[in-house]
Amino acid sequence: MGTAARWFLRRLPRGWLGRRGSVETMRRGQRFTISEVPRSQAERLRRRRRWYFALMGLCLALILLAWNLVRLWSTTAAVVMSAIAAVIPPIAAIIANWGEDG
Repeated sequence: MGTAARWFLRRLPRGWLGRRGSVETMRRGQRFTISEVPRSQAERLRRRRRWYFALMGLCLALILLAWNLVRLWSTTAAVVMSAIAAVIPPIAAIIANWGEDG
């Protein structure tokens, strides 16, 4: 590590130093904000919509797998998969409406 890097690291606030004594690196996709401004409503809606469609896709996949494939080996497993799939839509609706601003 060069002299300039050591000089820079000594002048950073303590919270910026990681466990190993180096500056924490930002992960890909991680947001860096200077202020405590909350995320925009469009960004929050996009995230909730993604979660909703992922959960509903999981629900659809469970039902299709249960009654087209798994029932051939175990009807009990197919019924359990369907019961789990029946619980997912209300959870997806709760997540889709979580933190609604209106």
